[in-house]
Amino acid sequence: MRFSHFLGTMILLVGLCGTASSSQARDTDHYQALKQFSQVLDLIEKNYVQEVDRTDLIHGAIEGMLNSIDPHSTYIDLDKFKMMQEEFQGEFGGIGIQIGVRDKRLTVIAPIEDTPADKAGLKAGDIILEINGASALDISLEDAVSKIRGPKGEAVELTILHKESQAPEKVTIVRGTIPLVSVKFKELEPGYVHLRLTDFKANTTDDMHDKLREYSAKQELKGIVLDLRNNPGGLLNQAISVTDTFLRDGLIVYTQGRDPKSRKDEMASRQSTDVTCPVVVLINSGSASASEIVAGALQDRKRAILIGERTFGKGSVQTIMPLSDGSAVKLTIALYYTPNGRSIQAEGIDPDVELPFTLAAEDAAELREFREANLSKHLDNPNGDAVLDPEALEAKEALAKDNQLRIGLSMVKSLPRFMQLTN
Repeated sequence: MRFSHFLGTMILLVGLCGTASSSQARDTDHYQALKQFSQVLDLIEKNYVQEVDRTDLIHGAIEGMLNSIDPHSTYIDLDKFKMMQEEFQGEFGGIGIQIGVRDKRLTVIAPIEDTPADKAGLKAGDIILEINGASALDISLEDAVSKIRGPKGEAVELTILHKESQAPEKVTIVRGTIPLVSVKFKELEPGYVHLRLTDFKANTTDDMHDKLREYSAKQELKGIVLDLRNNPGGLLNQAISVTDTFLRDGLIVYTQGRDPKSRKDEMASRQSTDVTCPVVVLINSGSASASEIVAGALQDRKRAILIGERTFGKGSVQTIMPLSDGSAVKLTIALYYTPNGRSIQAEGIDPDVELPFTLAAEDAAELREFREANLSKHLDNPNGDAVLDPEALEAKEALAKDNQLRIGLSMVKSLPRFMQLTN
């Protein structure tokens, strides 16, 4: 018995020593890394050709550390943090462009409609090589944004490589005041509307509900073409509440961090703002992040038909953690998954109906069909000539220029009939 007790004690001691040794080894590794950082900092301060500020060095080290993790984790100084808050709550001076990093290159995710960037011809997929003559290679997203933004009326020069071009070109764009309108609404035909979300800001869901409520008070809502093309994303909670508008229950999305216990499910709930009419969603390579959450959920839950092209593929979740000096750290903390457990990260969402966008000239040719009205001396309609109001005329022109929108309207009108078909 004594031997058994002694052996057990020895095993216990060995286990404790092993644990302590392992912990001490980790502490030693951490200490050595911090010691090395301190040595490099000291070497720079004592030997660099010019005097440098220690705070700038430390901020630069933090920024480099975060940028080495992934393209979306970064250090945000005080001025940039204020700028980010303005982007979601107010107006700002800039050219109206959403950018991201794709294949280590600064890439246009989408220009915001009716902004200087949009009018200058920037398109989703364009690569930004230089900003005001300085290379944009390896630049952080926040640095790129701060260089492109600026006071209204001042110009910024970008060197752009268009998606299908062989040679770059310089584009000078005069900055303007960028409005933060994220919801655009247009009737395509009586009862059928084009609901365009340009991004997801703090008031996106409320604005969408207001427009839907206003329209439904005057006209029965028969179908929605939900347009998420070139929507670069935004606030996660807004993507969830927008999706909840079209679902009455069940899973919308879930996030999963490093800890298996960190999974968080976001569920739909029945509410007075629910929309039950048929829905078709338009997507393309500029649809990213929050817009992919909406598209993925509606596709998995069989609530909508997706038309267009594969989405961007940003399936990570970032959180902003304020620091004591007013700056902040933006850190990737999780991946998000569609209700069926699909990770969108670097994959994107494939549409149910793949339909590349075609140029307006090609669309116009498709519309030139031979009908009775084209015949010379045709009989007039006894009810008289239909006179389109300005909004109806605008909708007709939009449909003529946009083949994806046109097919979306046709599809959403046909969905009730498709649902009645049986095997």
